[in-house]
Amino acid sequence: MKGIVVYDTSYGNTKKIAETIAETLKESGIEIDLFDVKDVKKLSGKDYNFLVLGSPTKFGTMSFAIRFFLGKVKSEEWMNKPFAAFDTENPENLENKEASAAEKISEKLRDKKMNQLLPVLKALVLGQKGPLKEGEIERTKDYARELAIKLKEKKG
Repeated sequence: MKGIVVYDTSYGNTKKIAETIAETLKESGIEIDLFDVKDVKKLSGKDYNFLVLGSPTKFGTMSFAIRFFLGKVKSEEWMNKPFAAFDTENPENLENKEASAAEKISEKLRDKKMNQLLPVLKALVLGQKGPLKEGEIERTKDYARELAIKLKEKKG
């Protein structure tokens, strides 16, 4: 089983969450490629069994780079494959609970007929630039361990 974790980051917080997810999945025996969205040259559903996608939440939605990347995810190649979505967000900026990059990413991937394995992960940052709120890395590891279990159940 092989997956790809793709993220965009502004201040490095989303990258930390992406790296934590990738490392934890690797520790669970799952093969993972980790890419900054700007470094993804081609994306083929033939090369990967699942996708994990993350973005900082900016103005209540995903980054432009992630929105552009989602256009490259071909429904016919990725249909019925599992995915998970995450974001980093400053809770002070979120009067509207729906204003989340991860929620919008999930919606777009479900539109492509992909299967969401877990609810989105929203990692909290302090202020606009971070750092991550205390405990978010541990919470991310727990999320990734749960994701690994779900992926193995799907495979089995």
